Amino acid sequence: MSERSKRRLKFSIVIPSWQEAQNLAALLPQLCHVDHAETIVVEASADRQSERIARECGAKFFRSHSANRGEQMNRGAQAASGDVLIFQHADSELTAAHLFSIDAVMQNPHIIGGPFYRKFDDRHRRLRFRDWMARFRSRHGGMLFGDQSIFVRREVFQSLGGFAAIPLMEDVEFSRRLRASGQIVIADPPVRTSARRHLQRGAWRTTIQNGAFLLLYKVGVSPKRLHRWYYQDRQSSQLPTEFASELMPADRSARHSARSVSRNPLIVSTRRSRARISSSLSSRASAPTQTK
Repeated sequence: MSERSKRRLKFSIVIPSWQEAQNLAALLPQLCHVDHAETIVVEASADRQSERIARECGAKFFRSHSANRGEQMNRGAQAASGDVLIFQHADSELTAAHLFSIDAVMQNPHIIGGPFYRKFDDRHRRLRFRDWMARFRSRHGGMLFGDQSIFVRREVFQSLGGFAAIPLMEDVEFSRRLRASGQIVIADPPVRTSARRHLQRGAWRTTIQNGAFLLLYKVGVSPKRLHRWYYQDRQSSQLPTEFASELMPADRSARHSARSVSRNPLIVSTRRSRARISSSLSSRASAPTQTK
């Protein structure tokens, strides 16, 4: 047995999920038969299909009380036993070739972790300019993002205190601390990630929007507020009834709906106009009649 095989590392692949059953069904079977890796799924919804898929593939499965990716990944890391933690988005690929690459680069004890280069789905050729931009940014000290399959030695992750328990920008915040803690490497082959948001909203619009969110985060806008803005379309259109009822009981839902309506600027303006008209009519009616 060679020295390399004696030092083979064990991986813990942590996957935060929010209604990602379809993506989990594509990702997890590739990881089922990797003998030196464990897979951990942390689901933030009541979706039973995600749980079924995870357990059928032999993954550890946990539920999170909130859709907070930082908390979800920390929960998965607590249950991990691997030498290296890999934080994996459900809509990005991770193959045996990627695990082999991590194993190779982490044989260097000075390397504490890193991400992979990223590329979008090959079917969407017009997004290739984004691949080049991401590669250039990563090479020159740019931020690391969650869809780059960030990997880190478990003891380094623990010493850093894990991810910040924030629902958005947890990867950006963590990458800053990771870069400052030691030597990282940006690995090949690139991970292929989903282009769904770019296709739905447009490549340039999404690029500009992402840049704006990063800027807002840097100037101090709350990650909770950014999360609400970023996912407002998905939350309003994809939140299932069973999950909504678990997160928000009926009486609370009614109060929430009332608050939402009451804060709508158009409705507020209309109500104020009606109030002014009503007040004006009342004062006219109550005014004494003057006689000549």
